[in-house]
Amino acid sequence: MSFKKFQFHDQIQTALDNCGYVSPTPIQEQAIEPVLKGRDLMGLAQTGTGKTAAFVLPILQRLCSGPKNKVRALIISPTRELAEQTNSYIGKLSKGTSLRSVVVYGGVSRQAQINKIKRGVEIVVACPGRLLDLVNDRAVNLSAVEMLVLDEADHMFDQGFLPDIRRIIGKLPKQRQNLVFSATMPKEIRSLVEDILTNPVTVQIDHEKSIATISHIMCRVDMKGKVVLLKSLLQDKRITTALVFTRTKHKARSLALQLEKFGHRAAALQGNMSQQKRQEALDGFKRGTYNILVATDIAARGIDVSGISHVINFDMPENSETYTHRTGRTGRACKTGEAITFATPDDQKMIKALQRTLGSSLTINGNPLPAPHLTERREKPTSIRAEYGKKLEKQPAAPRDEKNKRQARGKKSSQRNRSTSFDFGFATR
Repeated sequence: MSFKKFQFHDQIQTALDNCGYVSPTPIQEQAIEPVLKGRDLMGLAQTGTGKTAAFVLPILQRLCSGPKNKVRALIISPTRELAEQTNSYIGKLSKGTSLRSVVVYGGVSRQAQINKIKRGVEIVVACPGRLLDLVNDRAVNLSAVEMLVLDEADHMFDQGFLPDIRRIIGKLPKQRQNLVFSATMPKEIRSLVEDILTNPVTVQIDHEKSIATISHIMCRVDMKGKVVLLKSLLQDKRITTALVFTRTKHKARSLALQLEKFGHRAAALQGNMSQQKRQEALDGFKRGTYNILVATDIAARGIDVSGISHVINFDMPENSETYTHRTGRTGRACKTGEAITFATPDDQKMIKALQRTLGSSLTINGNPLPAPHLTERREKPTSIRAEYGKKLEKQPAAPRDEKNKRQARGKKSSQRNRSTSFDFGFATR
């Protein structure tokens, strides 16, 4: 099937051709037509399957006719990075048309955003907080909005954006088209989404399954052994680009610095950074200035960098949905990728959850890459113990008091070794 089936305007079809887009993905194939017909829609599909184009293309098609210089489409995103990515995508596909868009979020100049809106735009891509500020200041008029898109809706609702979303919806015309897209849709928030939609078309493309192009590997390791394991894994040449996830902002920053000192081209991406620094890190990762990006879950949604070979969960994600979004940064657009997760003894609950979610596609206790330094670390104590045993065989039995002292020292040494040891498994697959 070709995009030509949808009979897009010539400028849009030319932009598709220039971008090399020939055939729609399953979510695009099933979603675009009902959106073009004006239906409300809930689209559920795995991350990296083309959901953005599934709503951007019909929006551009519909806005090519009708009034200009009015905000007629509003796309709400949960993160700045996702908002920037969507706006950039709109720019590529609207090239040659007279349509204009603006991206709105906090952390940067309000006035620059207001000036663009005043010059006239048809599409606003926004994060809820800054958009509400501009609406309350009457810097943006939403009375002409015809189409509303909630992108990554599960994340917006789950992270407490629901009150802001409801306030924004209260500013919109009652007669409008509503589109909700997400990679996951937990039952507890599905009812909230359905409140927004009117007689919607529901498109579900295996959204609960893991992406077939991603290999999932879990390495058991104790907390102290994580950095050693990560450094050893990153020596393998198959890891051309890696997105490393940590649970906290501080850890993302400190781990990136450690990797940089170790000789890697690494950068951090976390919420305490200014928007300029965040954008510099992301742009550097896209250009190849950095081949390792250490990030919090701010990067689990909204980073669309082609060719990420590996996603490494340095810290276990909090739930299966977050795991899906993190690992979906690799294996995109039918390319293969590998997701490696470090699992400590404290992660048993999530280990079981991922086993249920991924089933046989998850390899546990497998060390996916050669780690010679770790092999030496593991084997050396064994050879020392063997050699020490031979020496003991040749020596006469020690007096009972001396023997008890040796046993006590041996127990202390064993406890020290156990406190810093970790199980790499070295299972092949």
